[in-house]
Amino acid sequence: MTDSARPAPEPAQAGAPAASAAAPAATAKVKPPALEDRPFAEFVPQLLLPALSREVEAYGGPAPELSFEQGAMPVVGSSCWMVRGSLPGERRFWLCFTAADIGSAKTIAVSEGGGEPSLLESFLIDERKITLALIVSRLVQRLNVQKWLGPN
Repeated sequence: MTDSARPAPEPAQAGAPAASAAAPAATAKVKPPALEDRPFAEFVPQLLLPALSREVEAYGGPAPELSFEQGAMPVVGSSCWMVRGSLPGERRFWLCFTAADIGSAKTIAVSEGGGEPSLLESFLIDERKITLALIVSRLVQRLNVQKWLGPN
């Protein structure tokens, strides 16, 4: 038989491979969005503050009083979003975000004895991906360096 004499494939046969190729794509699992993809205004109060409180207590520290607000950054006075925290003994800390984004530049300030902070420190400046676990662990680590947590 010559090529021109061969019968044309039936429409059902022509469409069969396409249908089977589409089936795996339809059954592929959709990955849920990362916690860090939530809007900043939800992420901080709903996820970061409770996780931070739990981690401080698990580390052996007292439950911190935490708040999330927009205001003047300690020391320099520029506007920022911040997590304000306090621990017994008039120990206070501020985690400041320069923009409403967990990936924005961050600073931390600490104060003991009720005084005002006099120094801002960069916070998580070399990290490519900022996650909830990373923010919490590094903040708790920083508070422990102050000897504010656990049996120091």
